Amino acid sequence: MITREEDRIIRRFDKDLLVIEPWGRDSLRVRSTQRHEFVDDPDISALLPKTEALAAGEDAETWEEDGSTFLRNGRITCELTRTGKLIYTDPDGKVLLEEYERIRNMFEEGRKEFNSALEIYPRKFEPHMGMDNYKLTVRFEPTDGEKIFGMGQYQQPYLDMKGCTLELAHRNSQASVPFMISSNGYGFLWNNPAIGRVTFGKNVTEWVAESTKQMDYWITSGETPAQIERAYADVAGKVPMMPEYGLGFWQCKLRYQTQDEILNVAREYKKRGLPIDVIVVDYFHWPYEGDWDFDPDYWPDPAAMVRELKEMGIHLMVSIWPTVEKDSKNYPEMKDLGYLTRSDYGLRLGQLGEASVIDVTNADSRKYVWEQIKKGYYDRGVRIFWLDEAEPELKGEPGYGGYEYQHFRYFRGADLEVGNIYPREYARMCYEGMEAEGQENIVNLLRCAWAGSQRYGALVWSGDIDSSFRSLRTQLRAGMSMGIAGIPWWTTDIGGFHGGNIFDPKFHEVFARWFEFGAFCPVMRLHGFREPIQEPMSAVRGGKSPSGADNEVWTYGEEVYEICKKYLMLREQLRPYTREVMRAAHEKGDPVMRALFYEFPQDEKAWETDDEFLFGPDVLVAPVLSDGQRERTVYLPALPEQDAYWTDLYTGEKYSGGQIITVSAPLDTTPAFVRGSTLEELLDRMSAE
Repeated sequence: MITREEDRIIRRFDKDLLVIEPWGRDSLRVRSTQRHEFVDDPDISALLPKTEALAAGEDAETWEEDGSTFLRNGRITCELTRTGKLIYTDPDGKVLLEEYERIRNMFEEGRKEFNSALEIYPRKFEPHMGMDNYKLTVRFEPTDGEKIFGMGQYQQPYLDMKGCTLELAHRNSQASVPFMISSNGYGFLWNNPAIGRVTFGKNVTEWVAESTKQMDYWITSGETPAQIERAYADVAGKVPMMPEYGLGFWQCKLRYQTQDEILNVAREYKKRGLPIDVIVVDYFHWPYEGDWDFDPDYWPDPAAMVRELKEMGIHLMVSIWPTVEKDSKNYPEMKDLGYLTRSDYGLRLGQLGEASVIDVTNADSRKYVWEQIKKGYYDRGVRIFWLDEAEPELKGEPGYGGYEYQHFRYFRGADLEVGNIYPREYARMCYEGMEAEGQENIVNLLRCAWAGSQRYGALVWSGDIDSSFRSLRTQLRAGMSMGIAGIPWWTTDIGGFHGGNIFDPKFHEVFARWFEFGAFCPVMRLHGFREPIQEPMSAVRGGKSPSGADNEVWTYGEEVYEICKKYLMLREQLRPYTREVMRAAHEKGDPVMRALFYEFPQDEKAWETDDEFLFGPDVLVAPVLSDGQRERTVYLPALPEQDAYWTDLYTGEKYSGGQIITVSAPLDTTPAFVRGSTLEELLDRMSAE
């Protein structure tokens, strides 16, 4: 039976319930279940409530024609065929996306249904025996020549995801953010936090959720990638306005061991006249995991430390882990109150040793932990937090190996069903606590994200990656993909995290090239676990963790130091421009780090280029990504007549667009170009506006 309302279609066929409804401009939300009703849980959905979604169905209409039922909302039309198949078209009637169906039917020739003995339906619910959860598979037809972008952060060298199979799950350095933009003119959000996978195959596109109660996705149509991205941002949320300290340079290492050490580093930056906005206290500055406080043996007066840094114009960021050791002062109460993640089999196991992981899917647990953070850090002046281990790393017993998604359970449900919301709710924990204190323009650093994390001020970094050119090449694609997936605040550990020896000339080259790349990332942040590793200061409490070698810009010799100074000053010079790029992310949802096709969708070559990016709309960056490379080819997209040319950021030399050029790239220079003006003219324009 099909019920047609003013702005939505409801179909009940045997045990299948399907609802199609407008959700934002030019967009539809589609849900299906074999239960008696849908689960309407805003803590699980990535979408804002419909009342908050802009232009939600204002011009929507439904009708019936030739045995099909139609729903149009702006630029997108959904056809529900008599077999239950869904087909999405744009205003010109072009098919954007259609479900994959292979069944027998008796309909007349010339219609859209296939006549097939395969008996494959688009939506397949396989029940888990004795439960009202299912393994869900949803299939769509492939489109010849289609390119697919976004989906979050995967450690692979591809920007175009067509032909890839992606795990829909989080790991250290992997963030599943299941929103994609298609070159065929649509955007698609898999609005399901279950562990699963997606295959963008040549013969079929297939989404799988291992354990879920319903199908839930959102689709939009747009003339340009920017139009699609902004429609998604309207319904999933936008980042706050980046605070001023987010525009500059952030200094970090694993790990500053004492209050005196971190203050001496900050003083040295100021003595040398180097710009610095943020400095970071990394992990194991606490007595025990789960104390959320400084160990007084090594950090005797945190409030005084924060005050001195503030007088130097430097903000302090402090690392927080979601783990609680049995020796922590908070462990007994948190266990009794049910605020820790549970295991379905055997002991409650977590991160390291005897630590358990907080359950941030429980609002009461979030409030409890925030109160500890407030007492230990916020009341002492700390206003930025590094929410590490955000996946989280739930690995089960030693020897299990991998991530044991089937082993753990949260307040909101099993890890297999809701696990991907963890990093978003982790960000929400501090965001809502800081917001309640009256803080505005909130930003916190996390190692992972899911759809909607952006609205809780999540700045995502790419995890514990290795220190190599191979890894640098991968991060370039990951950063562009995260921007397309709706996470505009993104960064890396400059130089990579693992494996960089500060005395190795080969690493010096990796570091220099990465530093140049980092100057054009949304946030410029230096971090790493450098070698040779320093021994722990003691065997107990906050002194038991080792530390990496020095990791300041003067650590790597005079040549590298001069390169770092050059790009620190350039980042500072770019501040007025960076501020406006961040404003566009806040107000519109635009990525900060953009694939070329985002600004130049009419340029076919822009859709093919994946080793360059745009920092905002006007600065093109072509990072050097290989050992020993001292020149590189650069594609300059075709420009509209009013822009006329690209200008070399350093020399002022002008180049027409729509061509490939070869430019010099000595060790102290990563090629960059300004659209339609010199850098000085661009900055003057920013100041005037």
